[in-house]
Amino acid sequence: MIPYGKQDINQADIDSVVNILKSDFLTQGPQIPLFEKNVSDYCGVSTAVAVNSATSALHIACLALGLGRDDWLWTSPNTFVASANCGLYCGANVDFVDIDPKTYNLCIKELEKKLIQARKDNNLPKIVIPVHFAGQSCNMEKISSLSKEYGFRVIEDASHAIGGKYQGKSIGCCQYSDITVFSFHPVKIITTAEGGLATTNDVSLADKMKSLRSHGITRDTSLMTSVSEGDWYYQQIDLGFNYRMTELQAALGLSQMKRLDEFVARRHECKEYYDELLDGVSIVTPFQSPDCYSALHLYPILLDQDQVKKSRQKVFKELRAGAIGVNVHYIPVHMQPYYKDRGFKKGDFPKSENYYKSVISIPLFQSLTKEMQDEVVGTLKSILE
Repeated sequence: MIPYGKQDINQADIDSVVNILKSDFLTQGPQIPLFEKNVSDYCGVSTAVAVNSATSALHIACLALGLGRDDWLWTSPNTFVASANCGLYCGANVDFVDIDPKTYNLCIKELEKKLIQARKDNNLPKIVIPVHFAGQSCNMEKISSLSKEYGFRVIEDASHAIGGKYQGKSIGCCQYSDITVFSFHPVKIITTAEGGLATTNDVSLADKMKSLRSHGITRDTSLMTSVSEGDWYYQQIDLGFNYRMTELQAALGLSQMKRLDEFVARRHECKEYYDELLDGVSIVTPFQSPDCYSALHLYPILLDQDQVKKSRQKVFKELRAGAIGVNVHYIPVHMQPYYKDRGFKKGDFPKSENYYKSVISIPLFQSLTKEMQDEVVGTLKSILE
């Protein structure tokens, strides 16, 4: 089976983890701040906060920005559920903004239209989370402009996008946002096994997230409510969580970061070969904006329903039967039973729903060979014909 995505682990990665196993620190030690600095330097941002998952990073990012009960968080329906759930964790309300059918990212026109109505209804969002789907940045300049006009904060969900660029700058630099969140799950561009990280240029937000990732505890005497009783002393000043990254994860991340640019470049080679192989096939290949250099986490294709006589389900099953490990990204969040119980229904976000009906993600990862791509496309063509 050719998987849709997989990690790329070499001997240097293995050695980095083994070295930590032989060291004095397995949890909180020197590797975590080194990894944070490595990523922040790469992105051109002042601070990074490493945690145990991108979901955790989204949660503490929302809390750091003060999201709470009766507030509103808006995000894209075309994402994993974590992009929306983080708002519910904070007791806030969640709503969605439909996608651009060309980029599959949050649609700027839909966002502006929804903001105009929300201002009239006096329920503007406190936070908007644009999702850089498949590794391609949203139109962050316009989103930032709207955030200033309508008074909301911005968290970039860049779980798919480390190594990508927007307007020539690294995604994660936070030029147009308050916080950016990355994921290091094994199928992402680089991995720490599980893990996530938030970047920001706001030191106070970084300090808040660092406190929240570790039970709300501080050893900083300037933040304490009384004089320290000794070097062992700490205070819990907030209700936080155990969201810390381990030294093992950070060491693996540091090793993987050395090959990040190589990984993304290799994905672009794979994309170009797919584009060539799929020319003339009854599908829509991914659009790439000239403002973006995508990290290319995914290669989603859309079946041309006017030309393809088989259902998406049948094509999917036949690809899997042919040992092609395809997947679907994503079931629109508002169509999940939990969100339907919260009042959402079919037809609320038609562009996301139409996209979902025909999308299939075909394999894309660093070690994907041309022979594998030939097999993927050959199998797809035989099924469609």
